[in-house]
Amino acid sequence: MARKDVSMTIEEARAFLEAGRNLQVATLGSDGYPHLTTVWYVIAEDRITFRSFSRSQRIVNLRRDPRLTVLVEEGNSYDTLRGVMVKGRARLIDDRPTVLETYGRIAAKYEGGGGSAALDPETLELLFGRYAGKNTAVMVELEEVVSWDHRKLRGAY
Repeated sequence: MARKDVSMTIEEARAFLEAGRNLQVATLGSDGYPHLTTVWYVIAEDRITFRSFSRSQRIVNLRRDPRLTVLVEEGNSYDTLRGVMVKGRARLIDDRPTVLETYGRIAAKYEGGGGSAALDPETLELLFGRYAGKNTAVMVELEEVVSWDHRKLRGAY
């Protein structure tokens, strides 16, 4: 008997990503091994977006090879496991306005405000300007999505 389909619909996956907290980011190190880290993120321009210091290992890796896999997951028991994994390519953005906007969206999501870029340019500059030149924004250009929601099994494994 075939296993029940536990994949999420596009709408379910999007809502799950919008509400998610931690993004696991896997890049490829120069030795060929995955480099796995966790970052905060938002959905901007319909893409998973995060920022990182430009000299961080994840950005160094992405400049050499833009392929990455990202994952948002949750669940404390097998029957509650849910996740969305995205394979794609990183679009690296170093321009100051985009980096500042990304900082603002992330601050709004994690400190209240639901991820909106509600901060005006002057406030963004005041709060994050000293870091903007040292950071790179990353937008994930989607190539493949895999999702699962074990709650759909309803206890039938």
